[in-house]
Amino acid sequence: MKPDFQLAWDAFGRLDLTLADGTRHTDVRVVRAFPISAPDEGISIVNTENRELVWVSHIDELDPQQRTHVLDALQQREFMPEILRLESVNSYATPSTWEVQTNRGHATLVLKGEEDIRRLNANTLIVADAHGVQYLIRHLPSLDRQTRKMLDRFM
Repeated sequence: MKPDFQLAWDAFGRLDLTLADGTRHTDVRVVRAFPISAPDEGISIVNTENRELVWVSHIDELDPQQRTHVLDALQQREFMPEILRLESVNSYATPSTWEVQTNRGHATLVLKGEEDIRRLNANTLIVADAHGVQYLIRHLPSLDRQTRKMLDRFM
């Protein structure tokens, strides 16, 4: 069953939602229910008061234009670079400065303490830097040996 609504960007770059009954909501937000474990499932469109207006069970339910609008909105909202490789650390004691390669390019981050590395499950970690940026390590076993060895010193 395809959701019955329309999405469009207004002249100010805000996303507007028009429901099947003609009700229009301006400046809506698109939010993932499970951004890491199931990014394509459970997508909510909420108003400025964070009240849910539309629930999409799976992104594949959307037609191509709606899917494009939803993905564009999510890309603007979400910023969680994925660490692909740990190139170097200046110290194994915290605070330490890490040079990493991410899916968005090279980055330097400062790890304040070992508690800033959170394990979500056996293979997934979130690393928070001193500036509040969160980096995702999606699948620990798929990282190169040197990166895993350096990470082991902090966990």
